[in-house]
Amino acid sequence: MNQSNSLSRPRHARARYIACVGMLTAVCYVVTLVCQLIPPVQGILSFDLKDAVAVIGAFIFGPIAGLALALLPSLLEFLTYSGTGPVGLLMNVLSTAAFVLPAAILYKRSKTRRTAVIGLLISIVFMTVVMLLWNYIVTPGYMEVPRDVVVSMLIPLFLPFNLAKGAANTILALILYKPV
Repeated sequence: MNQSNSLSRPRHARARYIACVGMLTAVCYVVTLVCQLIPPVQGILSFDLKDAVAVIGAFIFGPIAGLALALLPSLLEFLTYSGTGPVGLLMNVLSTAAFVLPAAILYKRSKTRRTAVIGLLISIVFMTVVMLLWNYIVTPGYMEVPRDVVVSMLIPLFLPFNLAKGAANTILALILYKPV
């Protein structure tokens, strides 16, 4: 299904696309709720497995659906139970989008398991780099600490956290994609 011209699709195909993305949004949201049972790392880093669901949705429906699955569940989390405010929303959307988009764009070109694995490995690296940059930019103001404190946390805390989060989402996505 090519979402780039979703308006030219028959009405039932558009409705199916919207319904499926809505359903995947709900699944992502439930996964974030369940992941709340995992204690945050250093009190600020939430380990979340919704990116696996989002990337599966992006593999099936394309990168635009992947963007929707980065934004919508994060927005629902922000509006319902998140205590991290707009900064948490921003970081959540950026993290998921950075993980989902590289894999989805690569997979759209060649829908093979090999491409999915390569795309997901690229996604781990891309998401980690993006989040290191955004943690450098945003976290000093959010935590109300000097930037050098955050810089001292980038390699020992943020780097392994994002690599582990990306790896866990990759493994889960690879396990679940074919059955879905």
